[in-house]
Order: sequence, then structure tokens, then C-alpha cells
Amino acid sequence: MQIEYSRRFIKNFKKCPKYIQEKFSERLELFLVNRSAEILNEHCLSGKLIGFKSINISGDYRAIFEVIDKKDVIYFITIGTHSQLYK
Repeated sequence: MQIEYSRRFIKNFKKCPKYIQEKFSERLELFLVNRSAEILNEHCLSGKLIGFKSINISGDYRAIFEVIDKKDVIYFITIGTHSQLYK
């Protein structure tokens, strides 16, 4: 499995507090080992974000991604607080 990041994700990631950046790294490691870990709460999105999925990072922070099966790629779209992402 390959992990890729959009420009938007990288831009938003750099704006996140340091502890969120560190927590994302921890959650990504867990995600790669066990995507069904309860703490990640991986789930499909609906509405404008239908076709994408989300994982919990810490408290109110989420990371949105897309699974590209043909290439075996997880493509992270963006990261931010619940209110930033789902407005």
C-alpha cells in the first residue's frame, strides 16, 4: 500500500499544531497495521464528500482520504477540525 498526500493536505497539515502533526504520524502507523482499529473510527462520508473516508486523529481533528484500489494507494485529501472539514 502506498500513501500519497494532496497539496491541500500538506498545506493544512503544516498549519496544524505540532501535537496534531505528531498524533497524525502515530495514527498513520496504526492505520497501516490495522485499519479497523476502533480508535481510528474509519468511516465513509456522505453528502458533498461521498466517496471519501475519514479517520479520527485526536479529539476534534480528522483526516479525509480516498482509496484508489487500482493503484493500491491511500490518498489523503485534507486534515483539520470537524467544523473546518464539514461546513
